[in-house]
Amino acid sequence: VYVMGCLTERFMDELKAEIPEVDGYYGKFNWKNLLTDLGKAYHNDPLGGNRSITTPAHYAYMKISEGCNRSCSYCAIPIITGKHKSRPMEDLVTEAQSLVASGVKEIQLIAQDLTFYGLDIYKKNSLAELLQRLSDVQGLEWLRLHYAYPADFPREILSVMRERENICNYLDIALQHISDPMLRAMRRRVTKAETYDLLRYMREEVPGIHLRTTLMTGHPGETEQDFEELLQFVRDIRFDRMGAFVYSHEMGTYAHETYADDIPLEVKQERMDRLMSTQEEIAAELNVAKIGRTFKTLIDRNEEEYFVGRTEYDSPEVDQEVLISKQDAPNLQVGNFYPVKITSADTFDLYGQLAQ
Repeated sequence: VYVMGCLTERFMDELKAEIPEVDGYYGKFNWKNLLTDLGKAYHNDPLGGNRSITTPAHYAYMKISEGCNRSCSYCAIPIITGKHKSRPMEDLVTEAQSLVASGVKEIQLIAQDLTFYGLDIYKKNSLAELLQRLSDVQGLEWLRLHYAYPADFPREILSVMRERENICNYLDIALQHISDPMLRAMRRRVTKAETYDLLRYMREEVPGIHLRTTLMTGHPGETEQDFEELLQFVRDIRFDRMGAFVYSHEMGTYAHETYADDIPLEVKQERMDRLMSTQEEIAAELNVAKIGRTFKTLIDRNEEEYFVGRTEYDSPEVDQEVLISKQDAPNLQVGNFYPVKITSADTFDLYGQLAQ
């Protein structure tokens, strides 16, 4: 039995002591040693063939980089994954072409920090160029962006999103907080005013863009005033999609070494619940506003009573879905697109029928 990955990278000594029966432990960076230990040679030549897909056949995730150069106080990702390493653009275009040839219609671009792409290998931010080249891949219907960072955001990507029909008007940008004291404590390298300005600019440049964010409650030092600013921020911006989590005192992080974990867990949780309750009200209002409109919808799965799909404004597993009754449309195909008119809505889902 061999164990490898992020957990072993960070806690290898502890795991060896706790589970000595394991034959070998390997982290993210020394996994090649497994081959040596097994008496096998390591070859660095590119492999032929298509990449295996663990998602449904019509969409896939594509990682454009590994690691992170940011130094957010609470985050252990740079400790585990190391510095940012962009993948060459040619490799990504080739992979996208291969995915589309295998039947993939939607590619979700992911990275620990999507917006840092290219600064290491091309010495300039190259995300806009990458989006243009991927958008040109014949047969790619949707290209979706996940995990942008607000500081030094490459605004030129917004014009590419606006001009390219197959780039979804959707952006996942983790903002974490809005009060300036908290942003400084979190080492986010962005201010409250800059954040408001960036979000305003996004909505001006890409009309109809849907913004997803993630927010944190209970970072060391968060006062009730800081939290009220965060709550007002959610009311002001009216995010289309939002998640929240409570601060965790992660070993090895700047926050763990510098601050006391001084917010009681019940206070962290109560603040998160208030955030999500406010967002639920906003989400319900935004969904009701979609009733009567028609959206291009990708069918993800076939359930007992419904075909379940998504619009371009929703990522799989984390966002809302569109439910189409089989009584109204019994012959839809998973992986195909259909025009769907929204007939009703609740907080987290839309209900619709095929548009005539």
